[in-house]
Amino acid sequence: MSNAAQQQATILKGGEWLIKESAAFETFIPEDYNEEQQMVKEMCVSFLDSEVMPILDRIDKLEPGLMPSLVDKAGEQGLLGTSIPEEFGGLGKDFITSTLVNEGLGGGFSFSVAIAAHTGIGTLPILYFGTPEQKAKYIPKLASGEWKGSYGLTEPNSGSDALSAKTTARLSEDGKHYLLNGQKCWITNGGFADIYTVFAKVDGDKFTGFIVERGMEGFTQGPEEHKMGIKGSSTVQLYFQDCKVPVENVLGEIGKGHIIAFNILNIGRLKLCAAALGGAKRAFNVSIIYANTREQFKQPIANFGAIKHKIAEMAVRIWVAESALYRTSKWIDNKEHELLDSGKPFNEALLGAAEEYAIECAMLKVYGSEMLDFIVDEGVQIHGGNGYSDEYVISKAYRDSRINRIYEGTNEINRLLTVDMVLKRAMKGKLDLMGPAMNVMKELMSIPDFGSTEEAPFEAERKAVNNFKKAILMTAGAAVQKLMMKIEDEQEVLMQVADMAIETFNAESALLRVMKLVEQRGEAACQLELDIMRTYLYDAADRINKHGKDAINAFADGDEQRMMLLGLKRFTKVSSFNSKEARRRISAKILGENKYPM
Repeated sequence: MSNAAQQQATILKGGEWLIKESAAFETFIPEDYNEEQQMVKEMCVSFLDSEVMPILDRIDKLEPGLMPSLVDKAGEQGLLGTSIPEEFGGLGKDFITSTLVNEGLGGGFSFSVAIAAHTGIGTLPILYFGTPEQKAKYIPKLASGEWKGSYGLTEPNSGSDALSAKTTARLSEDGKHYLLNGQKCWITNGGFADIYTVFAKVDGDKFTGFIVERGMEGFTQGPEEHKMGIKGSSTVQLYFQDCKVPVENVLGEIGKGHIIAFNILNIGRLKLCAAALGGAKRAFNVSIIYANTREQFKQPIANFGAIKHKIAEMAVRIWVAESALYRTSKWIDNKEHELLDSGKPFNEALLGAAEEYAIECAMLKVYGSEMLDFIVDEGVQIHGGNGYSDEYVISKAYRDSRINRIYEGTNEINRLLTVDMVLKRAMKGKLDLMGPAMNVMKELMSIPDFGSTEEAPFEAERKAVNNFKKAILMTAGAAVQKLMMKIEDEQEVLMQVADMAIETFNAESALLRVMKLVEQRGEAACQLELDIMRTYLYDAADRINKHGKDAINAFADGDEQRMMLLGLKRFTKVSSFNSKEARRRISAKILGENKYPM
């Protein structure tokens, strides 16, 4: 069997990584980008350097017309239509390339927010759910940037609980229009967009999407919001007073708006991780340069162990996020092509692929946003007092990063969703958790297998990752069995299990990337990557142990509790590792190159 056929045959379904071992050769890693993909990413970074970074202050002052003009320039270079089919004026590129665009443009502060909103929630609802006539009318102009897109879901009293929205829509007496009444808040690009996907309840209860154009009768907007960060991103409230929307502008089916909203979020969560990765790399590079040039006690602060530790840990978290992101992106890309080959239309193929990996998208959103927060926080610390000054760009990065843990579903919601979706897949028979969970419980009753003394390459690391999975199955399985229907109310337990899953998925993604690189290049050429992977794995074991311990202590007691805590200790035990020296080697490489080297 060829490698391609073998990869197709063994592709994992969403959540299956928890109960099956992945092969390194079938894992897509950033080193697998083709030449065109690398060029696209470099073009995005160059665009930021030439068009955005020199005018950040002007952008933050919301200079009239400036942001729309930047969107126009991005459109001229084809950056708005990467994943849009050629028939609608896009480039028709694959999912990995479109993810690379999100990463490449992710370091552009408020501009990145405007672009992500336009190409994501501003365009995709119409592309995936629009009628042929709606697509023909709107998508080409959104792909070119002639029209700017926006999205109206959130309301003053409905954030995470989006379906409790109060905006209503009723059919006019002549049957030609729906009359919208209500308001939306925190609407990105709202101040200059031409097209808005707006959600309202038809007849008070049928949650439905509508395409609203600027200038429609009864549609107005509020003033720009003053925000803690992303100050240059247009954010306004939208008001609808008998706003006349033609019946042909209903998006999708009446009463099926939740399908649009939730499916678009799956893609948006992964793309947010990509943008966070791009922002993290740029903030990291700024911090590296500062550490190498700032002198204290007659030497660069980069010479001090405390700074080396920070630089290394920042590199580890970025590299791990990158590994997990592109592993998942390739899964989505593979699934999309599989669905297309089976006869599914374009929109159903990508939506189906994103839905298949909704669990992984939720985890990536959480880790990517929190990784970025860590990077900019440590970046400010490296800058010391200067990091608190607006004269240094790291202060802007710090303020701008905070929003990422809130939109596209708060990180708390995404943690809860991660476990909820796994359990629902299991109940529907899409994911066989029962068998593996029972095997783990049997293993707890048996004498530990200490393995052979002669280990194959990466056997210890693979065993560690597989044991992390056993820790999740043991903890989650016992929690479900003990709490039954009450588990929904035990959000603290669910979030601890979600964190165990995120750490494990990241650790496995990092390990698979290194295994593939060593196979391609040899171990001697992968010392930096080996140090990064082993450092993350070593630390992840302790974090998984802590999350598991807190979860178990919350619902178990007596002999059951003691048995599971002993099992958790067994499943999170890893070999001793000198992480200080590993971090010294990582930081030496990065500080020597004066930038993130990968």
